[in-house]
Amino acid sequence: MGRSRYKITEPQQPHFVTLTVLHWIPVFTRPDTVNILLDSLRFLHKEGLSIYAWVVLENHCHFVLQSNALDRDIARLKSWTAKNLIKYLADHNAWQILDQLAFYKKAHKNDRSYQFWQEGVHPELIQGEKIMRQKIDYIHQNPVKRGYVDEVTHWRYSSARQYAGLPGLLDICTEW
Repeated sequence: MGRSRYKITEPQQPHFVTLTVLHWIPVFTRPDTVNILLDSLRFLHKEGLSIYAWVVLENHCHFVLQSNALDRDIARLKSWTAKNLIKYLADHNAWQILDQLAFYKKAHKNDRSYQFWQEGVHPELIQGEKIMRQKIDYIHQNPVKRGYVDEVTHWRYSSARQYAGLPGLLDICTEW
């Protein structure tokens, strides 16, 4: 799960997690790259991952997730997306990005040419409705705070639309 001091303390409870592209490299700038991430989440959702909130920005994403084995599911998410995003970048001749992913790769990752995700996910256990609301609001406000949109529902790659009663891109759980 990485070498972080943050740990998933209660794997069957919802956690706020952040996945960050290595060195904050902007990879999620095209629908195709975002869809690789969303496809992995859809697959894991069918296998029992509950998604309460999510947002994808150009170089990181935030989630509130829960499953019976959250640490394992996050590892699967990171592994599958890394492999498929690196393949996508190679297939589309994105050598500048791939060179950066190779350059910033941690030395102990000697079993691969590239490292896609930063280590760890900084999980935070959601303890109660107040914290859940704070985290969901933080997630949905992220694109607004960055100046990308004026309203949370205008950001396509977020669960904010579903919380407003509009269709979204992932199945989410809005009751907690």
